[in-house]
Amino acid sequence: MTSAGDKIRFIILMSATLAVMSLGVIRLMKIQLVDGDSYLQQSVSSGTAHQIINAPRGEIADSNGNYLVSNKTGFNAVIEKAFFPSEDSEMNRIILKVASLLEEENEEWEDVLPISADAPFEFLPERESDVARLRKRIGVQVYGTAEECITAMERLYGIDPSLSPRERRVAAGIRYTMAMRDFSVSNRYTFAEDISMAAVVKLKELTYDLDGVNIVQEAVRVVNTGDVIPHLIGTVGAISAEEYEKLSGQGYALNDSLGKGGIEKAMESTLRGKKGVRTLEIRNGSVVKDEITEDAVPGNTIKLTVDSNYQRNVQTILENHIYWLQNQTSDKAKGTKADAGAIAVLDADTGALLAAATAPTYDLKEYLENYSAVANGENSPLLNRVTSGLYRPGSTFKTITATAALNEGIISPTDTVDCRKFYTYWEDWSPSCLGFHGKLDTVGALRESCNIFFYDVGRITGIDIISNYAAAFGLGEEMGLETGRGVKTGYIANPDTFEARQQVWQAGNVIQAAIGQSDTYVTPLQMAGQALMIANRGVRYETYLVDSVYTYNMTSLVSKTQPVTAAVIEDKTGSTFRTVIDGMKEAAAFEPYTYPALKDYYTSSYLLSSLPFEAAIKTGTPQTTKSDTGSSFIGFYPADDPDIAFAGYIENGDYSKFMIKDIIEAYYNREVRIAPINGLSEEETAERLADNEEMSDENE
Repeated sequence: MTSAGDKIRFIILMSATLAVMSLGVIRLMKIQLVDGDSYLQQSVSSGTAHQIINAPRGEIADSNGNYLVSNKTGFNAVIEKAFFPSEDSEMNRIILKVASLLEEENEEWEDVLPISADAPFEFLPERESDVARLRKRIGVQVYGTAEECITAMERLYGIDPSLSPRERRVAAGIRYTMAMRDFSVSNRYTFAEDISMAAVVKLKELTYDLDGVNIVQEAVRVVNTGDVIPHLIGTVGAISAEEYEKLSGQGYALNDSLGKGGIEKAMESTLRGKKGVRTLEIRNGSVVKDEITEDAVPGNTIKLTVDSNYQRNVQTILENHIYWLQNQTSDKAKGTKADAGAIAVLDADTGALLAAATAPTYDLKEYLENYSAVANGENSPLLNRVTSGLYRPGSTFKTITATAALNEGIISPTDTVDCRKFYTYWEDWSPSCLGFHGKLDTVGALRESCNIFFYDVGRITGIDIISNYAAAFGLGEEMGLETGRGVKTGYIANPDTFEARQQVWQAGNVIQAAIGQSDTYVTPLQMAGQALMIANRGVRYETYLVDSVYTYNMTSLVSKTQPVTAAVIEDKTGSTFRTVIDGMKEAAAFEPYTYPALKDYYTSSYLLSSLPFEAAIKTGTPQTTKSDTGSSFIGFYPADDPDIAFAGYIENGDYSKFMIKDIIEAYYNREVRIAPINGLSEEETAERLADNEEMSDENE
């Protein structure tokens, strides 16, 4: 029988047991619910982590080895996850402190948040896809406002709502950017790149209070020469979400940079290099070992075909001509509305691009510092007119019509057409010529640029043959240039083009196509390729910009670009190209009239006949509107053994021919080739070249 005392002792024991159990349950709940994240962090904060080390990007040099784009050692402010606090409040405090210090030194940091920097907050214009991504990532409805997004990020990132609007925006922007850049133990976050020594000192002084913030020395991309082919060089920038989706399988991370255009983009795999690995051993949240286990390998350096000095000279020739056209004072002035243009120069032996001048242009340094100012510049300076400007070639196309008709045996070199100013083949339509030339053969017709001759030859040759030859010359075709994107192909006037443009092709269209009018639109680069094919008597090479690839610092050659034949036109008659070249040589020497209106600017300095050797050219005055014309040219030099082939176009301008002599002389000021041509001895040739250089110096 149980006594009353036993019952009391039992009750006390049970109460104590329940109390202990209750404390255990409470403790377990605290572990699971309250301190769960902390214990989880400890459970995963022991082990080994691998951190990527970015490789220095390969550099870009001109044909003489002068670096256009290189790297320098810069100081970057970074945040390393392994040493960074895990509490939102402390993270935000450090972020705002670093931002404040950087702002004091006028340093900028990356911020991908598509929301205005100051209240009242608004979405940034032309960032619709970024805004949609933001809403989705932070859980805001599709019609959520910028203010609602900021509020959502305050909750998500534990940002104190009592902070000023500016501080809340800064913290939200950096936290969001960190998330977009996949901030983790493996991927440190680059807060700011290439900061000043003053900013470095300030951050170093506060290292004790900025856990996880570090200053590292890394290769920083530097544009040394921003005024040399900026369109073709391109830029480097942070990888976008869309780019990451495509490239993640190739070893790219969300915090990577890559080429965004030009050679930087086209040669990304060559310039990129191989990343290294930093291994961290972590125990209980502390790093106990930190070492480089795989060295980064720098990217290869690219040497281009363009000589900086020659490129600058050609650019100056183009800009000076446009300036002169605009500022003529004669009442007979022509082309005063000129506002843009382009010149392309190719190596006649290889197809290498030697110069690519486009006006207006820009400086790559200014582009990186103030993109909007450059982008909004007058007459679209971001358009590379050499590769992407589409123009009617005008009478330069007559060389193609002549080649097609001669080579197919439709006409012979001695066949003539009688020019009586008007073409009277059709009773109800009589297109005209600028002159009254009488009987002309092919050479004379090219010299005089007689429309009547090429109307008749074009009509009897037919559009199919003309189109096929134009394609072989490269018009309307890919040119092979490495930059690819932005290099337009244009199109040739023919029934297919008209059908694609929902136009009706008529028999009379062929004669307009034969003189480079109608719906033929090509680039100056293609026109230079056309000149190249004539210069090489029927062989056209692909154009290219990359001369060679070297290891970093150009210590050893990796590869050298070899010329690639793009098309061949067999000279079926044995005299086709000789006849066309003779016509172009006469066009270079032909001066149909003097230019009294030009005496204040041009004298005999433009005359191609004053060059040491004969030149071969063809000019054009393509009509752009009923009242306006452009001015075009193609050519090569020396005519009988060409070194260079070239083409140019002036929008709304005239007299483009007057740039040709300067283009040629600028090339030989860089590299004078002495060879006995046209019956001259080597000594006589050298003497003529020396006299020519003296004349050039006087003109300068």
